[in-house]
Amino acid sequence: MRRRTGRTRGTATPRAAATRAVSAAAALAVAGALLLTACGGGSDTGSHGGSRKDSSAAGKGADPAGRSGGHAAAPVATRTLPGVGARLSAQVPAGARQAIVVYGASPTTSKSSVAFFTRAADGWHRGPSWPSHNAIHGWTVDHHEGDLKSPVGVFTLHDAGGLLADPGSKLPYTRSTAFTPSPSWPASYQHDFDYVIAIDYNRVVGTSPSDPTRPQGESKGGSIWIHLDHGVGTSACVTVSKDAMRYLLRTVDPAAHPVIVMGDTAHLAAS
Repeated sequence: MRRRTGRTRGTATPRAAATRAVSAAAALAVAGALLLTACGGGSDTGSHGGSRKDSSAAGKGADPAGRSGGHAAAPVATRTLPGVGARLSAQVPAGARQAIVVYGASPTTSKSSVAFFTRAADGWHRGPSWPSHNAIHGWTVDHHEGDLKSPVGVFTLHDAGGLLADPGSKLPYTRSTAFTPSPSWPASYQHDFDYVIAIDYNRVVGTSPSDPTRPQGESKGGSIWIHLDHGVGTSACVTVSKDAMRYLLRTVDPAAHPVIVMGDTAHLAAS
């Protein structure tokens, strides 16, 4: 298992890279300021790295797969991921044996739920699930910097990190002060990046989540992560509880070729 520490490569310092993930709520609170978010945002003006927020209360979100909130899986296996239609199912690699599915409650809200699945010979088996949040303005199939929407799609998962020590991550984990939230953020946001898992959207696989490099260009956004929830929506990231993050870090295994399938329930179910 690899471990990474210190600076990551790129065009910005670790602190500047982390600044890209500023919460939408924090950014919107700064009158006249540009919305600079790592969680789907662009260059940064002193805000921090990786995320989001809106004003909705933490909700359970629609979840066709079953219950949310950490309940154990039903024993029944399914050939395809529950609630995921033909279009996205076709994008799940044949070799993927773990999947995180994010079920957005609607195309325009930040409420969602996250469920974990493993694939065996008889199909996909559901594991635990949790309430979550996605972007403040919902979902999009064409994500761009600053749109305050989470991208719909199937993405691989390769890298993790955070401000805290590695809790036993199976993914390569970078502990770095690059994940320190801005002191100007509300107190409830100060633990957002204790743990993060990078979603492989417009990033260089094999680097720290705080690496600012965006192969498709700045306009396509980037630095979209799974990270700790603080009760409201995000700029583009997906958030879950600290216990859920620990579970995912200790369970998501690169040997299982893990993916995240994410979107509102209508987009997820599209044929």
